[in-house]
Amino acid sequence: MSFGNVRNALNQYSQNAVETAIESASPHRLIQMLLEGALGKIAAAKGFMERGEIRDKGQQIGSAISILEGLKSSLDHEKGGEIARNLEDLYIYMARRLVEANRDNDPAILDEVSDLLREIKEAWDAIATHPAARHSPAA
Repeated sequence: MSFGNVRNALNQYSQNAVETAIESASPHRLIQMLLEGALGKIAAAKGFMERGEIRDKGQQIGSAISILEGLKSSLDHEKGGEIARNLEDLYIYMARRLVEANRDNDPAILDEVSDLLREIKEAWDAIATHPAARHSPAA
């Protein structure tokens, strides 16, 4: 088996594993997965940026922006109230900053957005320790 075939097989396995995880995940876990995915895309974009791989950098940043849009659209403003409004504003801000990072080729902006996402993820992860909160995600 050639390296290309092995890589294709691993990619297919990875895709199937992600699909299985998504299908069996709670709404809370799905949000965690989206936050993890956005952080991964930004980290990959930073690597591509550092290596001067402009097209791949742009694709990763575009994917991170799409994830932020998904997070934004998942907000329940009725149940989430002010928290949901604040998160929406933060997701919009982060998406705008990612566009600026892409345009200006600025890794510091990627770090800023990653730091913000990590803070949200840490708070979201802390919710997992409170069983009653897991049933009604606001983010």
